[in-house]
Amino acid sequence: MLNELIKRYPALANCKEDLENAAAALIKMYENGGQLLLAGNGGSCADCDHIVGELMKGFLKKRPLSSAKKAEMKANCDMLDDDTLCKLQDALPAVALPSITALNSAFCNDVDPELIYAQSVLAMGRKGDIFMGMSTSGNSKNVFAAAKVAKGLGLTVIALTGATGGKLKSVADICIRVPETETYKIQELHLPVYHYLCAAVESHFYAE
Repeated sequence: MLNELIKRYPALANCKEDLENAAAALIKMYENGGQLLLAGNGGSCADCDHIVGELMKGFLKKRPLSSAKKAEMKANCDMLDDDTLCKLQDALPAVALPSITALNSAFCNDVDPELIYAQSVLAMGRKGDIFMGMSTSGNSKNVFAAAKVAKGLGLTVIALTGATGGKLKSVADICIRVPETETYKIQELHLPVYHYLCAAVESHFYAE
């Protein structure tokens, strides 16, 4: 899967080791019952929502609930019917922090706009979770602040940036630096990067 990605996007060859490490970290995190917290601004904000969409339902594979899961849910609520349970899909927990608009706007107005994502990480992050910060420059102040709080809480920090890595590189456990310096070109390479990560994680947990 990774070789296919690099064949299609040769520019990502220098990111191969970091891509492998990021996929492995995500798989380990989900195996241990963790969740992925994501933050970014502008186009990277939209990318956070995109990643959540790929992880929280079927992406390339079907994700039917297991028989054991269905039985457990029906035992807890006998109103659940088979049709509903057959349509639901297994999910890999992920939260796009920019989408928590009420908290973000309140904290921005009442406290400090640079700490809006940091506050959400503090509230929801648990040791063993992963924080993924997306910033084309690597210097987004609110993403960098959230990454530092995540690190302080014992989360693994993965950064998706442009060629330099910016400040995020200094705090990230894994920094995927795509080899571009212009914002739109960086974003063009971020999409196949996170599609690969979502596909690799899904493939590990779901056979079909």
